Amino acid sequence: MSIPTVTFSDDQAAAYDSISEMLKSAGVDLDDDALLKMPGNGESGVMAVIGKAGSGKTLLLAELYKALADAGLQIVSGDFESRKAREKRSLAILAPTNKAASVLRLRGVPATTIHRILYTPVYDPEYERIAEWLAGNDERPEVEGLTDEALDRAAAFYQNNKSIPGALAAAGLRGSDFITGWKRREEPLDIGFVDEASMLDDRQFEDLKEIFPTLLLFGDPAQLAPVNQSGSMVFETLPEPRKQVLHRVHRQTADNPILDLAHALADPQMGFEDFERLVEQTARQDDRVVWGQRVEVDLMARSPVLVWRNATRIRLIQAFRNVHAAPDTELLAGEPLICDGIELPLKHRKKRLDLEARGLIKGAQVIYLGPGRKPGFSRLHVMGAEDPQVSAASIVKIEMPDEEEPFIPFAARMGATFLHGAAVTIHKAQGSQWDTVQVFAPDIYAAARMGRTEAGQPLWKRLAYVAITRAQERLIWVVRNRLAKPTYPLRVDDLRAAPAATLTLEAEEI
Repeated sequence: MSIPTVTFSDDQAAAYDSISEMLKSAGVDLDDDALLKMPGNGESGVMAVIGKAGSGKTLLLAELYKALADAGLQIVSGDFESRKAREKRSLAILAPTNKAASVLRLRGVPATTIHRILYTPVYDPEYERIAEWLAGNDERPEVEGLTDEALDRAAAFYQNNKSIPGALAAAGLRGSDFITGWKRREEPLDIGFVDEASMLDDRQFEDLKEIFPTLLLFGDPAQLAPVNQSGSMVFETLPEPRKQVLHRVHRQTADNPILDLAHALADPQMGFEDFERLVEQTARQDDRVVWGQRVEVDLMARSPVLVWRNATRIRLIQAFRNVHAAPDTELLAGEPLICDGIELPLKHRKKRLDLEARGLIKGAQVIYLGPGRKPGFSRLHVMGAEDPQVSAASIVKIEMPDEEEPFIPFAARMGATFLHGAAVTIHKAQGSQWDTVQVFAPDIYAAARMGRTEAGQPLWKRLAYVAITRAQERLIWVVRNRLAKPTYPLRVDDLRAAPAATLTLEAEEI
């Protein structure tokens, strides 16, 4: 019997039991670590685990992953799927963004993005033999151009990291050597876990139900719904028996002033002024909460300021560029960007898949490393991606205060489009977390004064809740419209040491 390695609270234990029953109907018996006959009805079973920050959703997800792995399910990572293992029962753990997936990976859960499951890589047959060997499904191959030492390096890397692209990179290969393209998944998988399910829209939900007969969603009902969902989240339509509600787990979140502030927003009597007094009082007692008199510009290169109003975002970005003396006509290495989508005609569908599969999906956080070898190309570091460094045709838009059209310092004719990322809206920050988060409080105050509501809750409270819970270690509640001076120039040296594989799109003209 698979026994969780932690002590669950009562509501976590009840959720675990309900999920175990659903999995048994899907052919997985966690009580006996057994895989049963796959049911043939083809119906999609969906269940949701719902709870606010600190309620233990991630802990439950991690324990369920361990139990399913122990039961013998094949974990599908998104970077390589063995043909010889396709007859095995499978589990994929998904998140809407690279950053959200990386948060799970840091906790030992092999998560990937939804897009990397919808679209799978096509490997060159010669190098697919290496991947099958690394995955334990084939004999050690002999590959022309690769020495035994290179294969040994690949095996050593895979032993510790379980990343096929990373292992092949350790052998001296580039992504363009072994990945020849991407294709829409044709064969369904078995079980899917989706973290940050509050970010799913209806179309993504339908796509996932087509792939996974059994789908488990983990979501926070207090977050902001997708902008095209009219304030609703996909799990809200599920029947009550299919929604497992978790409450706050005090032993796990004890002595966490950031979560204390987030949960204080649930008090219906809490007004904005009351909440700010609570923030100020907490800051005097605990240095993990800071009552900020100015925006700290040094943090903006890696952790964007969270705002509500678009005009505030643009002003802060312009101030950030000004204090770093960034020229209007070009980007500085180290400037942060946010992917705003792909601008390619339908005939370049394959190229779109290449860009998106390598992490350049809408909302991806990126650091600009410098120009590529061709005009209009950029070298980029995709934050949270398993293979973070990519070179791609780019269209970078720098929005200016009081200007309708953005200024474009340089651009390819087509490719990935980017906005500046020194400040982002709270909506776009969902699914991401940073060690330190700066929240621009004047924007939250503006939302409070407007008196708007969303799904029956004051909008300012939803904004504050989402913004606060993006902080893992430290929260800075910025109360003044001021910007500090930088203490050091923009940098990229901390990113260059980390890449698992260098992937390039410069080999072909678009």
